[in-house]
Amino acid sequence: MKQWIYGRNTVRELLRNNKNISELVFLKGSRNDDLIMLAKKIKIKYRVSEDKKEFNTLTSGGNHQGVIAVIESYGYSTIEQMLEKIHDKYPLLVMLDGLEDPHNLGAILRTCDAMNVDGVIIGKNRSVNLTSTVAKVSTGAIDYVKVAQVTNLARCLEDLKKQGFWIVGCENEESEDYRCIDFNMPVVVVIGSEGSGISRLVKSKCDFKVVLPMKGHVNSLNASVAAGVLLYQVYNSRHPL
Repeated sequence: MKQWIYGRNTVRELLRNNKNISELVFLKGSRNDDLIMLAKKIKIKYRVSEDKKEFNTLTSGGNHQGVIAVIESYGYSTIEQMLEKIHDKYPLLVMLDGLEDPHNLGAILRTCDAMNVDGVIIGKNRSVNLTSTVAKVSTGAIDYVKVAQVTNLARCLEDLKKQGFWIVGCENEESEDYRCIDFNMPVVVVIGSEGSGISRLVKSKCDFKVVLPMKGHVNSLNASVAAGVLLYQVYNSRHPL
């Protein structure tokens, strides 16, 4: 199954990684000469189109910036593939429980790449998949961060705990301040959906439940913002000034 990935930065990362691109389509008059030169250099087939309607249809009206890459669907890693590539003493994984917004997933992948997260785990049900919107928002991070899709998140956590991981869930109830945790250990950070948070079964597998204290009028953060705050705290804990 093919997907249409669009936007200059996202397509540039695809070209740099020489991902499985079937074809590039450029809108006539768009300023993408550098991408055309890169496509020629690595021998990627491309064409120039004058049909703005085609671009708007393929991107659902998104900000395509005059370039679309036609690729095979993004592939997923397995947990085993994810773990066999880890050489760090304290690996770091992120699990997303019930996240359905592709913009949130894309933003989280971008943060995960910045923090050198070893992999992201999502569910096969009630979860957003890897889509062109995710790729666009991630600005290329989707090509660097391994993503595994599993049927049962709670069982996956059980298996990871047997392999030495500690599970840290981001919650609001009966939780301790996220700054009190020493993250110098193999960690899975669990982020729930904005609507219902972490599911009961997944929550029962958490060794620690942490809260991000807030002093304003709202009592929750966007899932991608919460993930960013928590992942930077993991980094700070492991790399103090």
